[in-house]
Amino acid sequence: MNPSTLVGLLASLLLLTVLLLFTAQQPSLLIDLPGLGVVLLGTFAATFISYPMAEARRLPRLFAAVLRNEPDHAERAIDDLVNLARRHLDGDSRAVENALAQVHNPFVCHGVQLLVDQVAEEDILELLQWRIARLRAKERAEAAILRSMASYAPAFGMLGTLVGLVNMVFVLGDGDLGSVGRQMALSLTTTLYGVLLANLLFKPVALKLERRTERRVVIMNMILQGISMMARKRSPGLMRETLKAFVAHYHDELHAEDARPARKPLSLAWRKRP
Repeated sequence: MNPSTLVGLLASLLLLTVLLLFTAQQPSLLIDLPGLGVVLLGTFAATFISYPMAEARRLPRLFAAVLRNEPDHAERAIDDLVNLARRHLDGDSRAVENALAQVHNPFVCHGVQLLVDQVAEEDILELLQWRIARLRAKERAEAAILRSMASYAPAFGMLGTLVGLVNMVFVLGDGDLGSVGRQMALSLTTTLYGVLLANLLFKPVALKLERRTERRVVIMNMILQGISMMARKRSPGLMRETLKAFVAHYHDELHAEDARPARKPLSLAWRKRP
């Protein structure tokens, strides 16, 4: 399991425990299964109305994705590219194709295979950039589904609250203040569920998916740079150091982006060299 997700789940359970045991006069008052059902069913109903079935049915896979500990493929991609670059520098296309059979990254395989097929460098880069843009658009759309759910959940929590207030007004005429108080408490639990689901489930999952996309795009851009260097017959040793600097440059800019102005991307600097 993803360590940060595990920590978040444990912290969420601790928060719920504190809410039930230490902040509520009666913990049972915060447990309202019909109210939870209103929020969940309303949220999923609005989501399926908002998005085509082909996109909405990805939801289980998206929730499962944040639980998995996805390894960092940057080092392996660099090793594969350097290994392929050595063979390509020798001019042995057969050796390059044999080495491609051992590469598991389809993005690397696609770019290097185009290079072996003697496709022009500009065409290769254009095609790979299109694949990067398509991946970014697809995964951003997936994260947008969770962000929509994060906005729907509090709204349906408020719907449950309004229904509870109607019931409270109905019993108000009996003059039983105890019954009115219970109805008021139950009517507010749906709003509580909506806020919790939006801020402890849907929005965090959307943010984690966006961060995963960002990491993938960085690795794909690094691979793009490596294939460009292969096409220009750059030294494999130089390629390794450059690609490592590419990833390190990204992390430096990510951590210091508010402290100093953005520097020119490393890939652009290489593209301008003869």
